[in-house]
Amino acid sequence: MKVSIIKYNAGNIRSVDYALRRLGIEAEITADEKALRQSDRIIFPGVGEASSTMEYMRREGLDRLIPTFRQPVLGICLGMQLLCRSSEEGGAKGMNIFDTVDIRRFCPQEKAEKVPHMGWNTIQNLKGPLYKGIEEGSFVYFVHSYYAPLSPYAAATADYILPFSASLQKGNFFATQFHPEKSGKVGERILKNFIELSETGL
Repeated sequence: MKVSIIKYNAGNIRSVDYALRRLGIEAEITADEKALRQSDRIIFPGVGEASSTMEYMRREGLDRLIPTFRQPVLGICLGMQLLCRSSEEGGAKGMNIFDTVDIRRFCPQEKAEKVPHMGWNTIQNLKGPLYKGIEEGSFVYFVHSYYAPLSPYAAATADYILPFSASLQKGNFFATQFHPEKSGKVGERILKNFIELSETGL
């Protein structure tokens, strides 16, 4: 099993690598097209700003490469948002995998509602193979100021200021707004489920 983490100008790559190591997986961190195409699983993590990151992705050709992958791909946090149609963050145009989803900024309605949404929160309405063995209402760790609205692609939902998509799935593309690599045993199980996905179950 060859697992690759896409290397680009975003943070959080190392923490994903460490989380995989805890599962006994030595991942390759690379932006090389041949290496990525030969991978069995690809993880697209990210912490950063959407518009500048998409500019980098376009310069490197990653925006055209990633949508062509046929093996399972997991986008995390910013990685998930960049797989969507667009983002309000800098007016970024995304890769349009989740082709009806436009990322929006949280707008606090009360003083107690802080942005970014940071910390542990529960996920509900769990669907698909990524959540095998995960209980409704499990806690996972979020850090984000922008969110994916509810959509038919939602594989999990959460609630902060308003209900939103905590996870998305379309075919071989999976994504989480939360950080599984920082979400303890629940996140570890989600990463394990991704690695162990059955090709026939996509």
